[in-house]
Amino acid sequence: MSYNIYLSVFLMAAACCAIIICYLCWKRRDLPISVSYGLGMLTGVFYTFGYAFEIVSTSLDHIRFWLRLEYMGIPFGTLFWFIMVLQYTGRQALVNKRVVAALMSVPMITFIAHHTNELHHLFYKSMTLDYSEGFPVLVLEKGPLYYTHVYYSYVFFVIGTVMLVRMFLKETPRIKKQVALMIIGSWGPFGFALIYVSDIVYMPIDISPFGFVFSGIFYMWGIYQFNMLRLAPLAHQKMFESMQDAVIVLDMDNSLMSFNQSAAETIQSLSKKKIGQPAAAIFSEYPLLLERVVHLPFHASHTQISGHLDELFFNIHMSYVNNSRRKPVGKMILLIDVTESVRSEQKLLENARQLSELNTFKDKMFNVVAHDIRDPLAVLINLMELIEEEMQDQGESHDELLNEMGQQIKNTFDLVESLLDWFRSQRGGMVFRPVERDLLHAIQSNMRLLSVRSEAKRIHIYTDIPKGVFVYADKEMLDLIIRNLLSNAIKFTDFDGSIRIKAEISSNKVTVSVNDTGLGIPNDQADKLLQEAYPSSLAGTAGERGVGLGLTLCKEFVQLNGGEIWFESKPSQGSTFYFTIPIPPSESSSRYLA
Repeated sequence: MSYNIYLSVFLMAAACCAIIICYLCWKRRDLPISVSYGLGMLTGVFYTFGYAFEIVSTSLDHIRFWLRLEYMGIPFGTLFWFIMVLQYTGRQALVNKRVVAALMSVPMITFIAHHTNELHHLFYKSMTLDYSEGFPVLVLEKGPLYYTHVYYSYVFFVIGTVMLVRMFLKETPRIKKQVALMIIGSWGPFGFALIYVSDIVYMPIDISPFGFVFSGIFYMWGIYQFNMLRLAPLAHQKMFESMQDAVIVLDMDNSLMSFNQSAAETIQSLSKKKIGQPAAAIFSEYPLLLERVVHLPFHASHTQISGHLDELFFNIHMSYVNNSRRKPVGKMILLIDVTESVRSEQKLLENARQLSELNTFKDKMFNVVAHDIRDPLAVLINLMELIEEEMQDQGESHDELLNEMGQQIKNTFDLVESLLDWFRSQRGGMVFRPVERDLLHAIQSNMRLLSVRSEAKRIHIYTDIPKGVFVYADKEMLDLIIRNLLSNAIKFTDFDGSIRIKAEISSNKVTVSVNDTGLGIPNDQADKLLQEAYPSSLAGTAGERGVGLGLTLCKEFVQLNGGEIWFESKPSQGSTFYFTIPIPPSESSSRYLA
């Protein structure tokens, strides 16, 4: 299959897209620039649609038929493009009957000459077919009227491009983007046609219709990205009326010149009858606004305007309106209604104030309650030790009772200590101060603190940690992590069990594991153990109780030190908890692996 079939399908699709653009322009036909742009695209539809069938035609008569359809649009493309440029660059006054009639002269001659070419051959001297491409390609010998049409098109293309370039140089950065898209898009059909007509590069087929595809892409980008067509000068009045923000225009003597519908709805005293009256009479019910108008600040100000029924809040932007010589000829007031956002902000501030007061009260109460419980418990522990010593001196034996009382007091003390640690971590009271620590020494220190509990259950604790392994962590946090994991292992390991602590060194971290031969973690608990913020606490093998905050604290403190924590467990076969901790920044893996 020859490539002309694919080109024909592509051009048909492009023509359909152009028809859609023409329909959108027709819906906006109240804007003159939409009319000129839509007619320009319609000329491209005739050209593209006709050429799609021309390149798949097999006879000279068929090709002539489609060529006539193409020339329903070709002669007028430049005309409508130039009118659109005049409107876009603010020269709408030039688009009158005389100018349009003058511009129409050459396109009409081209149109008539093409359709009567068999009578005079002034447009095409000859028309033949070339089969070298595998399909019939029309070869034309151009006549003088053809070149007249070409010169006309490019003269006005140059003039229009100069207008666009001048507009580009004067406009703001945002408008420059729109003008640039207009310029680039315009080069589509004209640039492609120039390559074809000049024979700079051998082209067996006319590539000009493909230029409309290129042009359509950039124009559509400009229309939907920047709303390009609505920036035409004659559309300004419609934009002015459709603005949701209130706009009021005064002269230099503060007399009303113009306003939009939103301003009339906002300021009840505005009406067409008030045009020409001084601002003092119009804004007498709005003294704050009147004060701003008289003094004319050059910055956005937040003003409350009191009306007859409601309180309204506006951001007021005020500026001078300058003429072409940049001399002020009037004043423009832009009122942006921010009533809803101001009221929401006031409500949020009030809620924040109340929450801050409640949070401060809660902090004070928590500290008071926690310390009021902690101090008596510390005294009770001391008293229990004295009672034990006195009862031993007297030879009385109440071991079971004393052990139970001591265990309950100790559990309560541990609960308060955990609550205080957790509370300090939540309110930012714990300061993170990482230091270099000997891992083996830290673990042995915490093992000694828990030796009473492990010996009571006859649990053997083994350590498999090389000497000289240093980590970089906060001392208090690291101790709490080790202490909690060891405490949990002791709690859930039955009598005569064992616990093994290991450490493995990698390039920049140490992985510590605490393995026990305890009960293991049930599957329903394992899925949410390190996921919940406040997990429930289970009873140990000797009935030990906990507050359930130990693993929560471990997770938070491990993450604060730049590590991770996880576990492996099988019911009735024990559990292994792992956590990583960084090595000192100055150390390297070579120290441990050498």
